[in-house]
Amino acid sequence: MTSRERVIAALEHREPDRVPIDLGASIVTGIHCEALVRLRRRLGLADRPVRIYDVVQMLGEVDMDLVERLHLDVLRVDLPGACVGAHGGGEKLWEPFPDIPVLVPESLDVEPDGEGGWLYFRGVGDDRRATMSMPRSSFYFDTVGYGEWDRDFTPPPLERIREMSASWHLYEPSLEALAQRARQLRADTDKALLMTSGGLGMCYVGRLTEFLCLLAEDPVYVHDLFQIATEVALSNLQKLWDAVGEDVDLVWITGLDFGSQRCELISPKTFREVYLPALAPQYRWIRENTTWFSFEHSCGSIANIVRDMAEAGLDALNPVQTTAAGMDPAWLKQTVGDRMTFWGGGVQTQDFLQFGTPEEVATHVAERVRILAPGGGFVFCADHNIQPNTPPENVIAAYQTAIEVGQYPIV
Repeated sequence: MTSRERVIAALEHREPDRVPIDLGASIVTGIHCEALVRLRRRLGLADRPVRIYDVVQMLGEVDMDLVERLHLDVLRVDLPGACVGAHGGGEKLWEPFPDIPVLVPESLDVEPDGEGGWLYFRGVGDDRRATMSMPRSSFYFDTVGYGEWDRDFTPPPLERIREMSASWHLYEPSLEALAQRARQLRADTDKALLMTSGGLGMCYVGRLTEFLCLLAEDPVYVHDLFQIATEVALSNLQKLWDAVGEDVDLVWITGLDFGSQRCELISPKTFREVYLPALAPQYRWIRENTTWFSFEHSCGSIANIVRDMAEAGLDALNPVQTTAAGMDPAWLKQTVGDRMTFWGGGVQTQDFLQFGTPEEVATHVAERVRILAPGGGFVFCADHNIQPNTPPENVIAAYQTAIEVGQYPIV
């Protein structure tokens, strides 16, 4: 089977020749640049700077030599520079961590913070200001002021939101860039293609803390806010289908995290009454009007809403965080495994992959494959991005085991 045939079989809950494998096809199935550089060196691949495609999480591009070496089946289709925060022009070399050279756009505005870390700037002249920081001994950028809370926060009127929503529509330059990238990868490879476009899902107002307070205080406002976003999303889906068509296989809807380590961030009732009326029409539109499959990301414990997501028509759930409460892989497979593909859950990044031995990683991966793979409906990847300081031997053990144990029929 080709990689694309393999992935589509899994999404259609048929058993392919082996379990499909992903690394780097999205901003939630990737690998930190520090771990990627060390993995490439361990495998004896060309020791060159890796290209950053998500500056917040410092994710490195998985080049085709590593794609072939690890037998990866999925590639990413997104807007150039969308997650880097800089567009066009040439590239420049940057060393954010000792002995870890990376490539970023020349226009990326970062500079040392004077204390061993980095600051990320936006704007020019008098409008230039630091919007993100990566403190010393950190591996990621955090938005400045992200966790702050204004007790007097007042959401904008919905009429104003509707006026602003005109800017959420996808227009020709973005559509053509996505279509061109998809056409190129479809022509040059046999891989399945996962598209992240923006302009889908829902929208927030205020900081996350302020939004969650608003959700508790005025769920009707949030419901109506989401409906405005859904109208735009459905329009964007039609534009994407017209532009890209069958050159991609999956489309990313949102990257919202509905769960914490212990439970859902919102009640199942609120999810059904406020969130699902925005998500379900997008899942349905994709099923009824395209050949695509829908892809949704949510970290954390979502055991009490996962049935609702499946019933709403979601095709692929990522990352399947099995370390969170209630997210037992066998229970998930039994409960929604006949309707929903698990895109992840293959190896835990919070313990085994980073802190275990290669033998422990292999045993863990083999167990996950035997639970999640029978009957199709499983794409192997970690339960989130591979973290810095992850031993390359463990990454190799995980992906080798997925190939060895993931041959159908699963023993």
